[in-house]
Amino acid sequence: MTGVPASAAGGSGAKPVRGGKLGTAAVNQASLWNIANLLTMLRLVLVPGFVLLLLHNGGYDPAWRSFAWAAFAIAMITDLFDGHLARTYNLVTDFGKIADPIADKAIMGAALICLSYLGDLPWWVTGVILFREIGITLMRFWVIRHAVIPASRGGKMKTLAQGTAVGMYVLALTGPLATLRFWVMAVAVVLTVVTGLDYVRQAVVLRRKGLAAERAAAAGAAGSRDAAEAER
Repeated sequence: MTGVPASAAGGSGAKPVRGGKLGTAAVNQASLWNIANLLTMLRLVLVPGFVLLLLHNGGYDPAWRSFAWAAFAIAMITDLFDGHLARTYNLVTDFGKIADPIADKAIMGAALICLSYLGDLPWWVTGVILFREIGITLMRFWVIRHAVIPASRGGKMKTLAQGTAVGMYVLALTGPLATLRFWVMAVAVVLTVVTGLDYVRQAVVLRRKGLAAERAAAAGAAGSRDAAEAER
């Protein structure tokens, strides 16, 4: 997440570079109340509303589940837009960096837990997906000092499959559509596991490279000090 053009964010008025790297100045100038952060806040607010709608009237009312699906769909769509706006207009804030992944995990986690609670989705499916999502998030923090793990194409496909599958389970579907959602969820689970393992591999490689670079830099600095002392 991430600056309305500086003029709108209370900054210096300089135009942001589209698609450019985000510098420290851009992060400092971005307003907390920018459109990307507002969309993230909307997703956070939608979480309890979604849960109430899904569980209303015992959780099996098709009409209320349709309302819950609408709330879930809005949350998924805003997830796409806030990231795009953040990258395009440099809407960078510390709040956005923290709140965006929390909002993503909160709406998906709430949906999965509620569906398992209602008996519509096996608990092991919920456990696998949540374990992967939380684990990868923690792992990103583990290696962030060395490098940032980029979102892969497989990761994006996983997100799309999860959102589609969970959305289909939220709706009170019957017949062929109910069968279809089972297979969509199966694809989502496979992508969840496969991409999770790939992210673990990337994290281990990046951490090893980062540690090797740090040791090399430390050795170089020590060599420079020794050379300077020898010249004295």
